[in-house]
Amino acid sequence: MSSPTGPASGLPVRMPRPRQSGRHRRPEPVAAPEGAPTLVLAVPGTPSSAIRSLAEEVVSIARSELPGLEAAIGYLDGDDAEYPTLGSVLVQAAALRSERYELAKAAGREVAEPEGPASVVVPLLAGPDSALTRRIRQAVMDSRTTAELTDVLGPHPLLAEALHVRLSEAGLARADRARLFTVATAADGIVLATVGGEEAVQAAGITGMLLAARLAVPVMAAALDQDGAIAATADELRASGSGQLALAPYLVGPELPEGLLEAAAAEAGCASAEPLGAYPAIGKLVLSQYTTALGITTLPQSAQSH
Repeated sequence: MSSPTGPASGLPVRMPRPRQSGRHRRPEPVAAPEGAPTLVLAVPGTPSSAIRSLAEEVVSIARSELPGLEAAIGYLDGDDAEYPTLGSVLVQAAALRSERYELAKAAGREVAEPEGPASVVVPLLAGPDSALTRRIRQAVMDSRTTAELTDVLGPHPLLAEALHVRLSEAGLARADRARLFTVATAADGIVLATVGGEEAVQAAGITGMLLAARLAVPVMAAALDQDGAIAATADELRASGSGQLALAPYLVGPELPEGLLEAAAAEAGCASAEPLGAYPAIGKLVLSQYTTALGITTLPQSAQSH
């Protein structure tokens, strides 16, 4: 039984940790504002268990960076059974916000009526793809909910880092910037593969310049969905002196049609790295798009230090 001064004898007493002062004081953890919109990850491509695992990992990274974040996954080609469609997820998020407001009112709490978007939709796309973006925007409109659609994740220096890591994992690039050791299979020219046509190629080229600076080798972007573009770019790199090429997919993965990457690598006669997948930078950039849409300027420290 507890006494007025604390718990009964024999029970441990947890004292609050004194707040550290001075310039080395730890920053207060950032949390999602109360009543903040749901982050809805819009996932393109044909849903599968592998794609769901990838999307869940991306959302998990975002949640770890912003405690209290309400997040959901909507599939552009979902079936509303195993894989909920983007539209149904948006409707559910809007209904949940209204329900919470009504419950709070019924409980006698003084709460403001919800305003602003019920959801912030973040496309799981590294670069622009007008066809997919148009479909995502249409799904948002068809849901008849208040939702804000953000831009895609790139170009961004974190994506150049992710590309570098995927190339090094495949043995196609040195893992360190200082080049303290060599990799016998390291490529001396990179074809940065994307989908989405010319707009996507131009956007990929920006991240490609950052990747070229990291690797100190030429990097050229090309579209997987343009016939012969990857092979033509590989020929151009070889003509300029690159002898050992590698294909680096500037793609998260779900938006990549099955077999397209392998066919392009075979056509260009070079090895390929894996798509970006659930690399931590992807989750951080998803969260960054969300917080930017909400006007939250303070991100967790780990999202700023990479």
